[in-house]
Amino acid sequence: MIKKTDRKMERTRRHIRVRTKVSGTSERPRLCVYRSNTNLYVQIIDDVAGNTLVSASTLDKQIKTKYANKQAAKELGTLIAKKALDKKIDTVVFDRGGYVYHGVVKELAEAAREGGLKF
Repeated sequence: MIKKTDRKMERTRRHIRVRTKVSGTSERPRLCVYRSNTNLYVQIIDDVAGNTLVSASTLDKQIKTKYANKQAAKELGTLIAKKALDKKIDTVVFDRGGYVYHGVVKELAEAAREGGLKF
């Protein structure tokens, strides 16, 4: 009998595998992405100090699109880049959170790069 795969568990395994290699420092913090069914969440984290430096999500008032689609990801990428540059953060390490670099995650990353972040 074939068992159904648990997608959440598989994503968690991929994320743990990525996190063993990717870590944020104060000079180059980690840009972490979380995607739920309804919203997108992004944080810039200094893992050495354990602090969240900048955060944004589709729940913010600056984001006009309130769903987890490509258009919202573009707006969120430009917003997080703007907030990071205001705090004088220009280079980050991208943590895709175990998600495939495709679709919403790819649009968010490209928009953040166009906004001025380097990774």
